[in-house]
Amino acid sequence: MDLPTLPTQPDIDNTAATLDNKGEHSDIESESGTQTIDPNAIILAEALTDKAISWQIHNCKIIKKTVTQDLPLPFLYHYDSLDDAIKQTHPLTPELLLQFNTPMSAHEAAKLIGIDDELLTSPWHVKIIGSLVVFSEALQLAVRLHWTNTGKETQQVYTKDAADAITAAFKDWQFFGRVDVLYKNNKQILISIDEQNPNTQALPAESLLTIEASSDYQQLLATHALAAIVKLEADKADLPWFEKAILERIE
Repeated sequence: MDLPTLPTQPDIDNTAATLDNKGEHSDIESESGTQTIDPNAIILAEALTDKAISWQIHNCKIIKKTVTQDLPLPFLYHYDSLDDAIKQTHPLTPELLLQFNTPMSAHEAAKLIGIDDELLTSPWHVKIIGSLVVFSEALQLAVRLHWTNTGKETQQVYTKDAADAITAAFKDWQFFGRVDVLYKNNKQILISIDEQNPNTQALPAESLLTIEASSDYQQLLATHALAAIVKLEADKADLPWFEKAILERIE
């Protein structure tokens, strides 16, 4: 798959230079089982969070979407949503305690408690999974990431309508899952490090992954995907293009 073509950015000629550290090439594995990072290599997680690079978002889309009030919840959730005044007039009985973890609808919970349906609000169940591609034309690097509003089966949100529920659910959206890399630059080495904060240039050889130039996407190993996601999550507030693209897609 070809990388999307965009108009050349003013700072494109200087982009690669921001990633380079002056020094001689050295990535030879030593007798101690460590490997030295090539000082001219692009480090994937560092590049993805580098604000000096003209990153662009492409193909942000929704893969799976659940926004409904019809899913059952454990009785505990229904009871906890009641006003304190109603809880005082309808205290928990041994019979109700036995039902705490029983999934049921709001109507069924209201009947069990002995109250009118309108006194018990049904939450919106929200779970949206999507993907996006972030790419740099200068680096000839594209990375496909996945995002969601929750790691749980669904997120329960108490709002009047579905639109407000989606907005509320995505206040704490997150990256997750697999990471795919498309790298077409055969003039500069691209590596991934599966450690969050390496304090030295010498790392265990197994911590380094060289991503070869290719015309196809390559799926990162799970540990390296996690390292990239952890770095992105840590710096997410300083990378507004991700949230902008996602929020525009779900609206």
